[in-house]
Amino acid sequence: MDPCPFVRIVIGNLALKFPDRRSFPCYCKIRLKGFPTQVSNIQFRVQESDAVESKIHACFNLNKLVMETLSEKSKNTARKLPFLKIEIYRGRREHCGFMKRDKLLGAEPDPRFVFKFDGEPECSPQIFQVNGNVKQPVFTCKFSFRNSGERILRSRSSLSEPSTSNSCLSLVTADKEQPIKERKGWSITVHDLSGSPVAAASMATPFVPSPGTDMVSRSNPGAWLILRHGHSTWKPWGRLEAWREGNGSDHLGYRFELISEGGIDTIPLANSTISTKNGGKFSIEITTGSTPMTSPNSSFDLSSLSSSGSDFGSTTGSGSWAHMLYRGFVMSATVEGEGKCSRPEVEVGMQHVTCTEDAAAFVALAAAMDLSMDACRLFSQKLKKELRQFNLE
Repeated sequence: MDPCPFVRIVIGNLALKFPDRRSFPCYCKIRLKGFPTQVSNIQFRVQESDAVESKIHACFNLNKLVMETLSEKSKNTARKLPFLKIEIYRGRREHCGFMKRDKLLGAEPDPRFVFKFDGEPECSPQIFQVNGNVKQPVFTCKFSFRNSGERILRSRSSLSEPSTSNSCLSLVTADKEQPIKERKGWSITVHDLSGSPVAAASMATPFVPSPGTDMVSRSNPGAWLILRHGHSTWKPWGRLEAWREGNGSDHLGYRFELISEGGIDTIPLANSTISTKNGGKFSIEITTGSTPMTSPNSSFDLSSLSSSGSDFGSTTGSGSWAHMLYRGFVMSATVEGEGKCSRPEVEVGMQHVTCTEDAAAFVALAAAMDLSMDACRLFSQKLKKELRQFNLE
């Protein structure tokens, strides 16, 4: 099935120049009706000859429905087309008084494959590829417990306390049970239609509550290993960490890293949060310039990162392989809030899919992100029956 049409609007290489050569920090707010406002620092040019920094300030992704709506509006000249608005601010509060309005120009095609889970990942659903009203099965997935799911370890400790009486000293021993909870061993395997495994997500680090709390914290996150299957063996492809934000926050934090071929280097591709109440989107979008200050897609600029002393933007070094593999929009997946029925919808940029295993790896990652919402649920709350498995030791 062909990929679904998408359009990606990118705003980049902005700069300011004042006739009296004043210099002060500025930033811009970029608005497009129907999309979250994006914010980015903006360069100040003192002289005409100053080079403009190569930087992506914002990007907007339009699906087929949005494009058809805009096209329909353009046929009616009496109705105004939506404008892209760029507002320039000085410092953090003062308004510079500059505003640019322009029509939507310079959009680039960004076709994507769309996959839809036919049920919750823990229920081992079928996965369909979707294009408009047409859908066809492409994968099945199997959820299982590698060892145990949520288990309670009961450790008995003897506490000896002296007790005096009129005639003797006796020891009173009391057994105390100290429950230690952990969620571990969850695994989901993606199969092609022939039944062969092509990708998997498996808990690599248990999800356990921090001491004195009933939640998984950022200082001790749980983690998934995302695996690809090829040449009769499993190879690690990525690592997803998840935790619950502290200070009364109702957000799930996550961090996804790509693992190099040798399994030595890791490169962060996504690091953001999702509301545990309302859900949201897990997204990976890589820009060739600096990352916007607030990006709805948690974009990362590989050229600004380093690993093992190498720059990711260079043509040599341990990080260059990821810079060459992934550019622009990579993927997104819907994630529902706690207690809600979740059937993830996954979008993957067509340029990043060259084989079945490519698509399956992103599907497995989406399943792991969805299950992390349950794995990071407060330990004072009960999990769904599909995710509960108790072992007493």
